[in-house]
Order: sequence, then C-alpha cells, then structure tokens
Amino acid sequence: MEELITSLTKASQEMGFHLSDRQLQLFQQYYDCVLQGNQKFNLTAITEPLEVAVKHFIDSLTCLAAVNFPAGARVLDVGTGAGFPGLPLKIYRPDLDVTLMDSLKKRIIFLNETLASLGLTGIRAIHDRAEDFGRRAEHRETYDFVVSRAVARLAVLAEYCLPCVKINGYFISQKGPEIEEEVQEAGKAIMTLGGQLAEVKKMKLPLIQDGRSLVIIKKIQSTPKTYPRKAGTPAKKPIL
Repeated sequence: MEELITSLTKASQEMGFHLSDRQLQLFQQYYDCVLQGNQKFNLTAITEPLEVAVKHFIDSLTCLAAVNFPAGARVLDVGTGAGFPGLPLKIYRPDLDVTLMDSLKKRIIFLNETLASLGLTGIRAIHDRAEDFGRRAEHRETYDFVVSRAVARLAVLAEYCLPCVKINGYFISQKGPEIEEEVQEAGKAIMTLGGQLAEVKKMKLPLIQDGRSLVIIKKIQSTPKTYPRKAGTPAKKPIL
C-alpha cells in the first residue's frame, strides 16, 4: 500500500500537482479496484505500484498541463478503458463534470462498480461506440474538453472525438513520444472535422522518464453532420 502512495506523492510533486491525503486515499482505493477488477475483466498489463502511479495516474493528469480547465468544465473521455485519463482527472479536480465512454460493456461494469466504491458524484460511465455517441444530440458539440489516450491513430481519433467538442473547446490526444508523422497524416481530418492544431506538447513522465506527447486541437467550427460516419468506417477509411 505504501509503495503506491510514496511513488504517487513523489511523482505528483515533480509534476507540480499537490495531492491531498483524501486524494491519495482515493487513488489507493482506485488502484485496489483495478487490481481486483483485473482478475475478472483483464483491464491492464500495468499493475506494479510505481508503474500504475506514474504510467496511469500521473500520465492521466498531464492533460491539465495542455490547457487551462476552467472550474466545472464538462469533460468526455473517449475509449476510457479502466478509466484513464478521466477518473484520475476527476479525483484531482472534483469540480469537473466527467463522462467516461467505452465500447466494451465489461469495462463499464467495472467503472460503475469503481465509481460506487469511491463514492464520486459528477461522473458517469456510458457504454457506447464512439461513432454512435458522437451523433447523439445530447452529446454532440456539448463538451468543453474531449480527452483520449492512445485509442487509435490521430486521423481516426479525430473523427471519434471532435464531433463531441463544443466550438472553442479542445480535443486533447495523449500519445507517445514519436508523433510527428501521425500529426501530419491527420491534418486533413482535423480540418474537415472543424478542428485546428493548436500545439503539440512534449514531456517526460517523472521517476521513469518515459516520453509523452499531448496533441492539442481547438474546435473552431461545427463538425459537418456527415461525421462521425457509421461504426467501423473511420478506422477502415480514415480521412486522409
């Protein structure tokens, strides 16, 4: 138990995040839920305390280094998996209104159990496909920030995420260190879907020094109604 807390405290201080005792306790509970859920749902290959603290929890929080998240901002996490980055963002910033979305029902079952166990409000888990979710009126162009962590190549991911971003909001894609080719490849998709590349921020995760990139895309105009295309099409025929 102490190893996760120690690693998380050190790593968060190095990144300039201050975690309260209550937040550290919630992260510990979340870690316990992931370990337990992993036996049933096969959620993540990363289970060592140091690696979970840095590669899952702190990595999730790096979104906050991309742009300023105003108080009460609406955040959507597309392809959330075991809850990254959306759930750590909620623990660190309880004021955020967070929606976790994933296409695998078993992950949503795990997330609902975890949210109940952590006693968090202002956060929900929804089972849906990104292509269908982005066409639903209640979700289309309603989120201040849409975040996603290494779900697909950027050209595909843009079609999943940008339809849900409101104008002047941001889509933040968390990627590995080598991103230049992918960003270039996604140029047409970003523009077609109403986005504009704002910045690519490079950083290294504390303690382990793994490289990361944050691709920050601003929504500057409405996404055409034809997007996202039907399920499976963006991945098979990306906008290139």
